[in-house]
Amino acid sequence: MSSLSRELVFLILQFLDEEKFKETVHKLEQESGFFFNMKYFEDEVHNGNWDDVEKYLSGFTKVDDNRYSMKIFFEIRKQKYLEALDKHDRAKAVEILVKDLKVFSTFNEELFKEITQLLTLENFRENEQLSKYGDTKSARSIMLVELKKLIEANPLFRDKLQFPNLKNSRLRTLINQSLNWQHQLCKNPRPNPDIKTLFVDHTCGQPNGARAPSPANNPLLGSLPKAGVFPPLGAHGPFQPTPAPVPTPLAGWMSNPPTVTHPAVSGGAIGLGSPSIPAGTSLSHSALKHPRTPPTNPSVDYPSGDSDHLSKRTRPIGISDEINLPVNVLPVSFTGHSHSHSQAFSAPEDLPKTVTRTLNQGSSPMSMDFHPVQQTLLLVGTNVGDIGLWEVGSRERLVLRNFKVWDLGACSMPLQAALVKDPGVSVNRVIWSPDGSLFGVAYSRHIVQIYSYHGGDEVRQHLEIDAHVGGVNDIAFSHPNKQLCVITCGDDKTIKVWDATNGAKQYIFEGHEAPVYSVCPHHKENIQFIFSTALDGKIKAWLYDNLGSRVDYEAPGRWCTTMAYSADGTRLFSCGTSKDGESFIVEWNESEGAVKRTYQGFRKRSLGVVQFDTTKNRFLAAGDDFSIKFWDMDNVQLLTSIDADGGLPASPRIRFNKDGCLLAVSTNDNGIKILATSDGIRLLRTFENLSYDASRTSENSKPTISPISAAAAAAATSAGLADRAASMVSIPGMNGDVRSLADVKPRITEESNDKSKVWKLTELSEPNQCRSLRLPENLRATKISRLIFTNSGNAILALASNAIHLLWKWQRTERNSSGKATASVAPQLWQPPSGIMMTNDVTDSNPEEAVPCFALSKNDSYVMSASGGKISLFNMMTFKTMATFMPPPPAATFLAFHPQDNNIIAIGMDDSSIQIYNVRVDEVKSKLKGHSKRITGLAFSHALNVLVSSGADSQLCVWSSDGWEKQKNRFLQIPTGRTPTAQSDTRVQFHQDQIHFLVVHETQLAIFETTKLECVKQWVPRESSAPITHATFSCDSQLVYACFLDATVCVFSAANLKLRCRINPSAYLPAGVSSNVHPLVIAAHPQEPNEFALGLSDGGVHVFEPLESEGKWGVPPPVDNGSTSSMPATPPVGGSGSDQAQR
Repeated sequence: MSSLSRELVFLILQFLDEEKFKETVHKLEQESGFFFNMKYFEDEVHNGNWDDVEKYLSGFTKVDDNRYSMKIFFEIRKQKYLEALDKHDRAKAVEILVKDLKVFSTFNEELFKEITQLLTLENFRENEQLSKYGDTKSARSIMLVELKKLIEANPLFRDKLQFPNLKNSRLRTLINQSLNWQHQLCKNPRPNPDIKTLFVDHTCGQPNGARAPSPANNPLLGSLPKAGVFPPLGAHGPFQPTPAPVPTPLAGWMSNPPTVTHPAVSGGAIGLGSPSIPAGTSLSHSALKHPRTPPTNPSVDYPSGDSDHLSKRTRPIGISDEINLPVNVLPVSFTGHSHSHSQAFSAPEDLPKTVTRTLNQGSSPMSMDFHPVQQTLLLVGTNVGDIGLWEVGSRERLVLRNFKVWDLGACSMPLQAALVKDPGVSVNRVIWSPDGSLFGVAYSRHIVQIYSYHGGDEVRQHLEIDAHVGGVNDIAFSHPNKQLCVITCGDDKTIKVWDATNGAKQYIFEGHEAPVYSVCPHHKENIQFIFSTALDGKIKAWLYDNLGSRVDYEAPGRWCTTMAYSADGTRLFSCGTSKDGESFIVEWNESEGAVKRTYQGFRKRSLGVVQFDTTKNRFLAAGDDFSIKFWDMDNVQLLTSIDADGGLPASPRIRFNKDGCLLAVSTNDNGIKILATSDGIRLLRTFENLSYDASRTSENSKPTISPISAAAAAAATSAGLADRAASMVSIPGMNGDVRSLADVKPRITEESNDKSKVWKLTELSEPNQCRSLRLPENLRATKISRLIFTNSGNAILALASNAIHLLWKWQRTERNSSGKATASVAPQLWQPPSGIMMTNDVTDSNPEEAVPCFALSKNDSYVMSASGGKISLFNMMTFKTMATFMPPPPAATFLAFHPQDNNIIAIGMDDSSIQIYNVRVDEVKSKLKGHSKRITGLAFSHALNVLVSSGADSQLCVWSSDGWEKQKNRFLQIPTGRTPTAQSDTRVQFHQDQIHFLVVHETQLAIFETTKLECVKQWVPRESSAPITHATFSCDSQLVYACFLDATVCVFSAANLKLRCRINPSAYLPAGVSSNVHPLVIAAHPQEPNEFALGLSDGGVHVFEPLESEGKWGVPPPVDNGSTSSMPATPPVGGSGSDQAQR
């Protein structure tokens, strides 16, 4: 929260206190965590309101935040316990002991035992240390002195104990100043104005009763420059004074606005600025640096015979609970005139929802854009830098260009160095120019390329610009000064404007404090401007000058946000996703700079960055929850949702054509689905049996319904800004970890298969055919039982069968600038300075018979681990044992953190039960029974709210993670002729889609659909081949890595479980190594889809990557229908004969 937002909370606290809203004051203090009211805290302690005391404290600290916090909570709970004993309420005392005090036993077991023994005394004062305990009142007073010292010493309370020095009723004063300012702007100010409401701007009214929007400058579009601060904008060419009305949102940008009648009230937000800052102006730092005075003759656009769009959009005003507003605006929402019900419910007929084409691009689409005139031409950019141009009518790909730098010599040295180090490049955005004669491509590395299009398959290189340091995140075309230009933004926090003819740089806009994520150029009347959004959630607006941003505004979600206007340019929308996966589509009230309405219907935690598009001045669409969701622009409720026959990623990329009759949607399998309305189907039919005719001109296209201006066409938000910004998808790992897929690099995906070529399995038998590295060893290590990459991707953690943990860390070096785990650079076997090792508790029995297990916390700070004895919680920085719990029997055999709460862990036991355990309160919440042998696998799906378990009994069970009841169970079908060993493990791991999961058994690999618990894919090795020892998904779930008892490693395409690459032992094991050495466990890198590691039976750990020249593990075998099958649409179970023959 910004500092000004924080100050507003203090103003509200003062107001609530003055108005005697006592409970609300303290609730806001606690919820904001900005001010700790020591007086209130003392009163509550004196009164013994212990629950309220702890609840209030919880807004500022938790028990385990630091030693001061722990001591504060301990003293309070100890006092509560002693008071219960003093009243001889043994039951209450036992409850406090178990629920409140036991948490401290892990840190001081002796003290906890001593406290427990007090229960045996008739009077606890018999204990020597408590002999001076007086009565309750004096004990509370003594404790309070101690608590105050602890709170004052606790760094978490720093700067929170002092309320700012404010004049009385400061909030009222600011509002009065705002009203005075509004009154100064009245055309006919009355001597004693009658202020009846704060919900709209004040006006004294006009003699003719006309009512028009207020000129109050809005937060989105800045405020008036003070004379002398900025040069007059009129001097810059297009901004000459004119008697024609100028749109309200931009009136504040005009230096010499025309004289017009002052308007009356407009529905809007009351700004909390001082009189020198116009009402509604964003309380940004820039506003405070440049005090501005209100204009005497503000320009407005009020309804007239020539301009009726404003009157159409007048909205009744009502307070709403949709308060996705910055705190400098009092929440005012607009209920809106929605379409009639009949119209609203007929809307789906106008939406493209019939799947009419499926195109196989060959690599994952990142951005798509339809040609503005030839509306069946689709431009596609992918995650490996490919550009495709499709005629979707005839299903013909006219153009496929792989990424290459046109003139490497003209590139900056940082770009040349970056490309040498890692040639992988992704497309972030593709877009056509307004007339379709050019298209632009923004890449993830520095570069923008502009192509010219000459019809048919004729595409020529036009311009290459080394535009930004780092990634170029967005590109758009615009027409300022009647000259076509290209706008780019990037990781270097800048926006740049280039001449589209010769590539000359025209403007550079600096002011964002984070990478700029998107740009949205637009124009109102004769004023051209650009909105930009950055990854810190800031929205800024720029004119084509060098005078800085006119706006500093926060978008809902405050992370990845894109903006777009409706086709007619009158309505502004934005779509954003927060880092927590919360998504928003909102419509902005431009003239007030407030959110007009917030559309509802997103899943609670979007799996990726949601993106959107607008069509027909009427509909919004967004890719979310493996589907496309539609809204009517005038109704916040979800209109409809379609899954396009399945196969969509969590957050599909989407793009309408100009008429809205076609919708392109990206799919899971490197493909694109084209959805159509009935008009769209007719349009496509004209091309059904025709090859592409290069002479086809715009007359053949369906006439446009609503012509779109050049800038508005360029402003339409891309389908290409989707979840490239690190889709935050959690994948419960084979080792029970839940990892976040931030920074998963775009994988080098397969080229489309040419059936004329004979496909051949890629077989690697020589060390020079792949990159592999055996990590430096510890002589104490025996066989590696468990293996995992840390979530950060820069270390590997292993658990050996002798209960010792090994941690290898990669350092940042010249050869490894990212510091990520790699097979190219050796890591360090790491130990803390103390020299201690993380060693699990073991039982007296043979440790080799124990079943080791571990799970890593999301932030890599802690590992929970067991090797047949107690479960240990280790600090990964110091290797110290933080706690031990759950002594056997039964022993833990599998551990998994709950994806939403790291304090909850699922513990699989060797007695076949599963215990749901709360670490914080040391309590088993539930005990799940359904298996008959020990638990060998656990995986959570946060999308479905289920836990999937697997056991040595070859059974799969699905449990609800809400009530922990069993929903379904199924036994694995063991292939005929295969007899699994008595203790054969069955492992489970969720696919990135959180709906399918991988099952690993020594006799098979299988993909199951969770809700029906049905096997949708299966791969079975030949009878004569070695059993599977372990397998895992790659981080993007596109591959499955499997290792075998004969030391072979196989790589499968996950979509169809078809073998694509086999790594033989001779490729990584030295010739003299015993034939008994084999991998026991395999782990995938959390961000590099083509990197994995093996843990071997001789204690070795190997890291594997494909050769840099290859970039991937083999080529997928051809698929019958010409496209990789998507997971949900897979044919019935059963490995094909060819699959089986390959092993």
